[in-house]
Order: sequence, then C-alpha cells, then structure tokens
Amino acid sequence: MKYYVGAYAASPNHSDWKPELETAFYNELKALPNIKGLEHPFLGSLHQHDDSWFLANIDASWDYVFTCIPGIMNALGQNPLFGIASDDEAGRAAALDFMQKACAAISKLNAYLGRQAVTAIQIQTAPARHNAAASKEALATSLNTMLSWDWQGAKIVIEHCDAYVASHTPSKGFLALSDELEVLQELNADLPKAQQLGMVINWGRSVFETRTVGGAVEHIQAAQQAGLLSGVMFSGVSDQASEYGAWRDSHQPPCSSETVKHGEPGSWMTEQAMHDCLAACDNPAALKVLGAKIGIRPLNAIIEQRIGTIRDTLAILDRYFKNA
Repeated sequence: MKYYVGAYAASPNHSDWKPELETAFYNELKALPNIKGLEHPFLGSLHQHDDSWFLANIDASWDYVFTCIPGIMNALGQNPLFGIASDDEAGRAAALDFMQKACAAISKLNAYLGRQAVTAIQIQTAPARHNAAASKEALATSLNTMLSWDWQGAKIVIEHCDAYVASHTPSKGFLALSDELEVLQELNADLPKAQQLGMVINWGRSVFETRTVGGAVEHIQAAQQAGLLSGVMFSGVSDQASEYGAWRDSHQPPCSSETVKHGEPGSWMTEQAMHDCLAACDNPAALKVLGAKIGIRPLNAIIEQRIGTIRDTLAILDRYFKNA
C-alpha cells in the first residue's frame, strides 16, 4: 500500500522559506517507498513560495490531493465572512474566486507532468459559524458553480473539519457533518458518476469536535452509510498541554510506543485507534484519499526526525493492511 502525506505540516520551513532546506526534505521524502504522493496545501497559487521550485523538486511519479484549508484559514483571518458556505454573497464570491485559482493550479501541475496527477481536491465548509452565518443552501449553490469548471478528473471532496458546537471553543467551527452529507447526497442524485462528490474524514478534527476517540469512527460510519466516504486522513490531537498544545489542530503524531519510536506520548491517536478507523471502512484500500498529515515538534527538529515520524506513522497503516 502507498499513502498520501501532508508533508507540508512536517516541513522544516515552518516560519520562513529556505529552498535548500526544503530540497533536502523532499529528497528524503522521495526515498520513502510507501508514499503515493502529497496532500498539497493550496494558498492561492500552486506553491506558497515558488511554483518553479516545487515543479523542479517533486517526484514525477507522485499523485496529489490538494487541500484548501491553509488558504481558507488565511482568508478567514482577513475576512470572517469568507467561505463557500457563507450566507454573505461577497464572502461566498471571494471563496469561489479562491477555488477557481485552485482549479487553475491543478491544471498547471497536470500540464507540467503531462498526465492527470491530481486525484482530488479537499474543500472545507467555511466560514466559522460562531463568527458568520453559513448554510447548506449557500454550500449547495457554491458546489453547483464549482461543478461547472474543468477539474481535469480531480474529485471534489469535502474534508470535514470540526463543526461548531456550544460546549467548547472550536478550532474551525464549520458546518455540521450531517449538513455536509445532506448537501452532497442531494447533489449526487443528479450527477453522473464521473462528477460524484465525496467526503474525507480527518481523524484529529473529528476527535477535536466530539472530544472522544470514537468520534472519528462515528464520522467514518456516517459518511460511509451515506455512500460518500472517499477518504481518511490521520492527524492527531490531545487534551494534554505539550508543545503541540491541548485541544489544538496541530497535527500531532501518533502515540509513541514500542513500535512507534517517533511519536508523541500524550497523543490520543494510538495505533489501535487508527486501526479501528480502517476497520470501520468497508474497503479502506480502495479509498481515493488515504494517508497522514503530521506536524513536528520542536519546530527546529532536524530532517531525520521529521522523516522518521512520517515513516513510523505510515508503518502503522502498513501493519494494518499486512494483518487484515
């Protein structure tokens, strides 16, 4: 099995841009045998710092899943009404303009590689509902517009982020999973198979929302029962005060153990929890999006530690499929 890696979260360039350092990091990524490709962050252009650097340093065989969450969070910092689910027309229009730029970036990457290299694009249902009005109706209208664009075969999927709940301060606070699933089902009823929309569950964001490890399994089951489960990305979270922070969407590594040397002791994302999520999927090997996005602490960690953490995380997935 091979997996997508949200390598940007593990990058040694956490607050600046040193191309030579990122090149060394990418060279180590290329040497990992079980990487299918990258979960690639979209912030408004193909690469946050340098499109040419990115195209020169990627592995020509990699596939890609774009994720819009970094750019969306940046935009929300400037305009809390921004988002494809926004009831504010100007905020929704700004989000659609951002998504159209993502569509163009997908075309640029595919053209460079000479093939359909982008498997899917993960979109998120901003804005944060504790700051702005959002609705299923606005989301459906935006998706209908996006479906009219040429995505060159990339599947449009919603990555569920923690929904707004009154019991605790949200990280994202976007639409409820049930609302997202309802919109996707209604739209899919009138779409050809090639354009069918889907849902990706992020382990850490579902656990952040529900405050229980079982929340990720529940969300996977709900998406699957709706016929919409397209992927699972593993990214940890914890209630413990560490360098990653308590109840922060900081992409904690899995819990350290005898088999996980590069891990985080307080992480709720244990090997068993990850395996339980895979077991909840009817056919996890067939998911369009499957992989991990892991942040690294301390922020000045050497590349060896960063690669070791990615390697140990993917090994957990390998052990599941070996024993399944």
